[in-house]
Amino acid sequence: MSSFRVGRPGADEYAPYYDKYIARVPDGDILVTLANQLDATLALIRSLSEQQAMFAYAAGKWSVKEVIGHVIDCERVFAYRALRIARGDQTPLASISENDFAKHGGQAARSTADLAEEFQHLRVSSLDLLRSFDTAAWDRRGTASNNPVSVRALAWILAGHELHHRTIIHERYLV
Repeated sequence: MSSFRVGRPGADEYAPYYDKYIARVPDGDILVTLANQLDATLALIRSLSEQQAMFAYAAGKWSVKEVIGHVIDCERVFAYRALRIARGDQTPLASISENDFAKHGGQAARSTADLAEEFQHLRVSSLDLLRSFDTAAWDRRGTASNNPVSVRALAWILAGHELHHRTIIHERYLV
């Protein structure tokens, strides 16, 4: 289990696209950050009425439930990538189509309580996985979406992606 602090990844450890996520994450222990996000995200999801959760701020934009589903889907994808790369698998990992995932996610039929429970289980599972990595695993690199990425970067992307979308929910949906 990781008993050391996993530092911020270098710019050579991920595609430039992900800098917008990683830059949002405060300095510190990424495992502590990910654990602390769990409470904040669960509080947000649990505070939503079903009506609020079905709201989309513009035509063609996702509803809050779809945004939450997107965060859940991406957490799974990023954690899976981290697992594969940490275990030394050098197989290039494919991109996903976030719009196809949202289109076929069925979020509208789910309750906010169900989404909160799934996020909680998933984040705890992601933390268990990340805590199991030794120093060598954190430093391993692979390829995802045709770009090099390290396990360390994937953990920071996980945190930044969740924070990015939680901020969007507050700024664009709950105003």
